[in-house]
Amino acid sequence: MNTFVIALSDAAATLENVGGKGMSLAKLLSAQLPVPGGFHVTTAAYRQFVAANGLAPRIAQALAGLSPTDTAALDAASEQIRALFAAGATPPEIAEAVAGAYAALRDAAVAVRSSATAEDLPGASFAGQQETYLNIRGAGAVLAAVKQCWASLWTARAIAYRINNAIDQTAVALAVVVQELVFADAAGIMFTANPVNGKRDELVINAAWGRGEAVVSGAVTPDTLTVQKGSGRVLRRETAEKVLMTVRAEGGTREQPVPAAQRRQPVLGDAQAGELAQLGARIEQLYGTPMDIEWALAGGRFFIVQARPITALPPEWRPSVPDALYTRNSLAEHVPGPVTPLFATLGLEIANRVSYQFMERVAGRQMAAGLVPNQAEYEALNGYLYRRNHLKIGVTLRLMGRYIPQFMRLARESVALWQDARQQFGGVVAEWEQKPLAALRPSELLDGVRAIFTAAIRYYNEIQATLPIAAVSEALFTAVYDRLIRREGDPPASTFMLGLDTVSLRADKALFDLAGWLRANPALAGYVASSASARLEADLRQAEAPAGLPGGAWAEWRARFDRHLHQFGRTAYEFDFANPTPQEQPGPVLDAFKAFVAGAAGDPYQREREAAATREQATQAVMRRVGWPRRGWFAGLLRWAQATGPMREDSLFDMGMGHPLMRRMLAELGRRFAEGGAVAEPGAIYWLEKAEVIGLAEALERGIALPDLAGRIPARKAQWQAALRASPPVLLPENSRWARFMHGGPAKTQDGKLVLSGVGTSGGRVTAPACVLFGPDDFGKLRPGDVLVAVTTTPAWTPLFAQAAAVVTDIGGPLSHSSIVAREYGIPAVMAAGSATRAIHSGQLVTVDGTAGTVTVEG
Repeated sequence: MNTFVIALSDAAATLENVGGKGMSLAKLLSAQLPVPGGFHVTTAAYRQFVAANGLAPRIAQALAGLSPTDTAALDAASEQIRALFAAGATPPEIAEAVAGAYAALRDAAVAVRSSATAEDLPGASFAGQQETYLNIRGAGAVLAAVKQCWASLWTARAIAYRINNAIDQTAVALAVVVQELVFADAAGIMFTANPVNGKRDELVINAAWGRGEAVVSGAVTPDTLTVQKGSGRVLRRETAEKVLMTVRAEGGTREQPVPAAQRRQPVLGDAQAGELAQLGARIEQLYGTPMDIEWALAGGRFFIVQARPITALPPEWRPSVPDALYTRNSLAEHVPGPVTPLFATLGLEIANRVSYQFMERVAGRQMAAGLVPNQAEYEALNGYLYRRNHLKIGVTLRLMGRYIPQFMRLARESVALWQDARQQFGGVVAEWEQKPLAALRPSELLDGVRAIFTAAIRYYNEIQATLPIAAVSEALFTAVYDRLIRREGDPPASTFMLGLDTVSLRADKALFDLAGWLRANPALAGYVASSASARLEADLRQAEAPAGLPGGAWAEWRARFDRHLHQFGRTAYEFDFANPTPQEQPGPVLDAFKAFVAGAAGDPYQREREAAATREQATQAVMRRVGWPRRGWFAGLLRWAQATGPMREDSLFDMGMGHPLMRRMLAELGRRFAEGGAVAEPGAIYWLEKAEVIGLAEALERGIALPDLAGRIPARKAQWQAALRASPPVLLPENSRWARFMHGGPAKTQDGKLVLSGVGTSGGRVTAPACVLFGPDDFGKLRPGDVLVAVTTTPAWTPLFAQAAAVVTDIGGPLSHSSIVAREYGIPAVMAAGSATRAIHSGQLVTVDGTAGTVTVEG
């Protein structure tokens, strides 16, 4: 019985004998899908060729000791092995079987494709690592192409891939698919789930003229159609200018220009897209997983030439409460990245419990139950924190009815109420700061973390009642000024809010003063100015002065800088307590300090004076020009807005007041876990879950051996790293009527450039390189003159603004931290730009238009 060649549709086709691609084609044919005919050259033929030519020991010798990172050695081994295949003779029994199977195709032009036993499988991104030969005609040419496919099993890329993925090199074999060539009028790729946003109910079709190789290789920008899977309806269509197309040529293919009349013409009509989508849905149902499908259109008929599972699909954003509105605002805005396991289980439980208690107190039990699903206001979806609410009209109106009578009192006392909440929070932190951490039992350390984080969440909820006053006061002032007072050429309303006494300005002035003191010691000033911030961070941890520096001056500098951090570093870059605080990681503060030392940053006192002068000049101009009653409205609303404005920035800064102490407590607890053998190092505590931490703490107090939990951590870190690549929607459902209040609009392509729409919150226009920052670990990447691109920013990010040319964030609005500080520094800002951190890459040139609210990716 011939085992070297079997029909393409043969039921005996398995992964072991026809490879992943061949097995997939056989499965498609068995389901009566439109697949071009042909045959398999099995792995038995490959193994017979290797055995007949004695290649196995020589291949093993060439692979011995290879490293996947040694490019030169990989290339040399590949060339050596492929030369062995080129010199080898095809056994006659294989040649006869291939020639006989090809004869049944009546001398048709064929595609000869490699099909490895480790490709086209779920979780294995192996596609494209072996060769394909197109437009092959004649038995001899087919046999030659088969042998070239066998040799392509040993490309440098394929060898390195198998080393990296621990695939046994001696166990792999290669089958070959010989398939009738479709003379395509058009071709492309179809994904049966949206590869951009992960939506399983959408298909995405790429289409171009000619054969599909130009699409696969990226040589042409194809049309892109997003199709609703159930109905086949085209949801979105992007028709590209298609310059090149792949066509048949003698013994292969070639690229040629697309005729001018077809370049901007859609490749597929809506009906054709719907027909193709139906095929895609059938294939997905057949495999039970989202699929990556290569298709061709010839003579008005669709053909499927390849199908493989999608190996890297974004997560699906499916809320657990379908009728609730999920938003990335409120507390979620202060947790921009994926949460760590300890925060997701301990921190989130405290946040939900305390927030619901606050809602019950403010709104009453019945109303709180109607607003907050399952008594949990926050939920982590695919690792990202969302706030969820039932925005029911009746309940919302009743809540407003309870709030409005309190509004006048809040308007008068909001600053005092915030200061009282701050004092209470500070009291809890101060109480625990008095306790010697090393003397506390594990359960006491855990109690301290709970107490401080509970106080932090309670403080955050309390300021939710006062922060709206700052927002409302500025919004009312702006509305009155813009509609009743402002004339053409007058300054914007934001001018009247510049230069106010905020914590950010006070921190800048304190740092400027420290720089002035340092310049009095030239040796020390020169060392600080010329040293990298990472080097300074390390030096500051050492009491001994670096070589060549006066010890007394160094000690004084360390003490002064520590006092600065104690006053202005008791906050958080992010609210997930797994993230280091400015006290621990003062890199941005040092960068700003060095700029002051070098004279590269402006004098904050001068900036304050100029802003105050501009503010006063604008105020007096209005007061002279406008009569009563408008002058009274203007003056009263301006006093109110200026009195409450600084509270917005200062109250958010204080949210992280307890984070430095919490992190010291968790570090002490993690140290004891590591000493007991439960984890490898103290920082691993953040990758444990609440129940595990409680269990380890109890075991320590009982004096019993700790279980080894280190093995659980790598998978959790890998999951967290994978979540970093996701693009969390600003709100869910994404088509909610609330969408226009949450972000500026969808991205679009204009003149071949990607344009993101957001909310312009600080005017001006800048073109500069982008620097995408996801958290404190990225801060060192920002260079003076870069456009700072982030999910959001907090007051702890303020030192970075001194270096930025503009600011772009995924979420936020006119009254968010980024907007306020950008206006103070006079740089353009665009907030709520959607997935800016995913659409823009560091180093790309971008144009930020803070007036229009757009961000254009120039290249």
